Amino acid sequence: MSENSNVQGSFGEYSEGEKMENLIFSLNATIPIFLLMVLGVFFRRVGLIKGELIGGLNQFVFKAALPVLLFGNLAVEDFTSVWDTRFVVFCFGTTLLSITIVYLISLTLKDSSIRGEFVQGSYRSSAAILGIAFIKNIYGTSGMAPLMIVGSVPLYNVMAVVVLSFMRPGQSGMSDPTLLKKTLRGIATNPIILGIFFGALWSVLKIPMPAIMLKTVNTLGGMATPLGLMAMGAGFDWKQAKRGMGSAFLGSFMKLFGLCAIFLPVAVFFGFREAKLIAILVMLGSSTTVSSYVMARNMGHAGVLTSSIVALTTCGSAFSLTFWLYLLKTLELI
Repeated sequence: MSENSNVQGSFGEYSEGEKMENLIFSLNATIPIFLLMVLGVFFRRVGLIKGELIGGLNQFVFKAALPVLLFGNLAVEDFTSVWDTRFVVFCFGTTLLSITIVYLISLTLKDSSIRGEFVQGSYRSSAAILGIAFIKNIYGTSGMAPLMIVGSVPLYNVMAVVVLSFMRPGQSGMSDPTLLKKTLRGIATNPIILGIFFGALWSVLKIPMPAIMLKTVNTLGGMATPLGLMAMGAGFDWKQAKRGMGSAFLGSFMKLFGLCAIFLPVAVFFGFREAKLIAILVMLGSSTTVSSYVMARNMGHAGVLTSSIVALTTCGSAFSLTFWLYLLKTLELI
């Protein structure tokens, strides 16, 4: 046996069989998720999912199935034992630092008109749908995903408004002073946040859930992941992926690899493992949410760079998340 194979803590200490086990673990976590997205593409091609249905599926998942899933998972847990202030604060702080980093990188872009889109596209993750899908696929429940959503998603939305307003082409400052207030109101009435809130409240009050209600909640919530992923795949636009490639590749690299490389070691240093580390991985390295494009277009931006980043990260995250999961599994962190 070579000397390098005995180095404790290195990849060399693993046999070929163990390396294959880690790879299979990573593929089992990622491939089923992206196969559902591929099915979404296929179903649209054969006409089973039409353009207008995609929007309807997204609305159903966002406003009904996903909030019910989060409610159901939290309602039957002991929320006081699940709550982790340290983890929520870490998610919030990491999100804020991530936005700061990509903002500083955006200042190097020659075309100032695309800087706002670059910032939003490089930090804003599909944390809810993909986060829950990954953690459920590995651990069987949504685990720490609700707390990760509490720590990051409200900040995603607020900062998206701030960034797209102040960095709008040909403008400095926020033209609509009521915009931030509307955003805060939108966060307070966000179905996902409400699902988490009422699930936590149900748990804290220790209200028993009747069997009929529990089965109904589980059935409705169980639709969230497959329908959400298929709708995401059906909405994928290959033509948009070919536009604005230079800056889109940079933004996609930061989204899938850059932020993970910076903050995953920090998360490990602070002692986060297992489901918490998976939640942080998805928060940092999942694909850019499709709603970024809608927001960019509605706030005076061209949307070309945003759509390119969404397309590239949606496709690329199948490989990047497999890589990160394999690395974390090999290092025995998950």
